[in-house]
Amino acid sequence: MKPILFLSLSALLAACASSNADLATQQDVDLNRYMGTWYEQARLPNSFQRECAGDVQANYVMEADKTITVTNRCQGVDGKEQEAIGQGRLSSSMEPADPAILEVRFAPKWLSWFPMVWGDYWIMKLEGDYQYSLVGTPDRKYLWVLSREKQADPQVVNQLLDYAAAQGFAVQKVVPTNK
Repeated sequence: MKPILFLSLSALLAACASSNADLATQQDVDLNRYMGTWYEQARLPNSFQRECAGDVQANYVMEADKTITVTNRCQGVDGKEQEAIGQGRLSSSMEPADPAILEVRFAPKWLSWFPMVWGDYWIMKLEGDYQYSLVGTPDRKYLWVLSREKQADPQVVNQLLDYAAAQGFAVQKVVPTNK
């Protein structure tokens, strides 16, 4: 019975991996141009942002060692600013490295050796010369529409959500970000 369970588990993992691999990403991403502040316009609900009531933003800084310092901020439901600082890097599972496929972690640095603390951050689409970004995860559980301005063009946001829907994301569950 153990070999059957192992083979079934292996087949399931292989199926998950192949379904994740078909997420399209933006070609020729210039991470230096991607750095800076982005404002969230919409997202799929997730547990780690449930306390964010509005004014959600992320700032990315390229460090000398080519890692990325990620600072996420939002206004909490209690009205106070919340902040989380993490690290980003090129995905360790991609050869050759693809600047559209990143990993981020918000766990303490001493846990960075543990693969489970790193989350996918795939740049699916850029619009308007790095003015808009659509970010998702290959398992389709997480999705964000970001812009350089707090007030984004709703037409561009909708175009990006349409693209995400075509990639298999449940955009009917997307919530707009309060400004």
